[in-house]
Amino acid sequence: MSERPIIALDFPNKQAIETFLAQFPKEEKLFVKVGMEIFYQEGPAIVTWLKDCGHDIFLDLKLHDIPNTVGRAMERLASLGVALTNVHAAGGIEMMTAAKKGLQQGTPAGHKVPDLIAVTQLTSTSEAQMHHDQQIMTSLQESVMHYATCAQKAGLDGVVCSAHEAKQIKQRTTDAFIRLTPGIRPAGSEVGDQKRIMTPAQARKAGATMIVVGRPITQSKAPYESYLQIKQEWKEASQ
Repeated sequence: MSERPIIALDFPNKQAIETFLAQFPKEEKLFVKVGMEIFYQEGPAIVTWLKDCGHDIFLDLKLHDIPNTVGRAMERLASLGVALTNVHAAGGIEMMTAAKKGLQQGTPAGHKVPDLIAVTQLTSTSEAQMHHDQQIMTSLQESVMHYATCAQKAGLDGVVCSAHEAKQIKQRTTDAFIRLTPGIRPAGSEVGDQKRIMTPAQARKAGATMIVVGRPITQSKAPYESYLQIKQEWKEASQ
């Protein structure tokens, strides 16, 4: 269970991230998400720089390819020293197993192997879209449960899911199985492109173990204050 919300650094370049982080105290060690946009713009150097600043990193690249390719890619990513990374559960058990093995093989001796989680269904996906676009005709919840149990069978450490599915995933897996939930919106904030959302407190009570927060912090007029407020709400919900 992480006591820090993960901040999604969805910015176009390093300079924009520097400007954003300058609004936080230097001694505040954050848990941040590096996604595809910034990683493809800046490359692995952005991860190294953020680590040098003292921050923990969730490398959110959602790998999905044939098992050998994903396994070799994870070997390379393991050397970056991130805390957490992910794949798409839709790639299958064999691919997820290869990803975990690649991380283990690529992690330098004496260092912790990054936690590996699998994306179930994106929180921007509605059940109607899943039926129409993916031709998956079960309920959205059952699709998420299936992907979660596949991830557990593959030896992964958890999943990315909506907070709406977190409690049932806990029941079908274990207490230690990570349930990381994006789509977090404090009360009164804009929904944006997310469809299955909750407040930080609602997500905690629903069984989420980690949350990712983007625009409510990154687009706030007072990012540090917004971060502390969300962090406090997330923490208090467990008491």
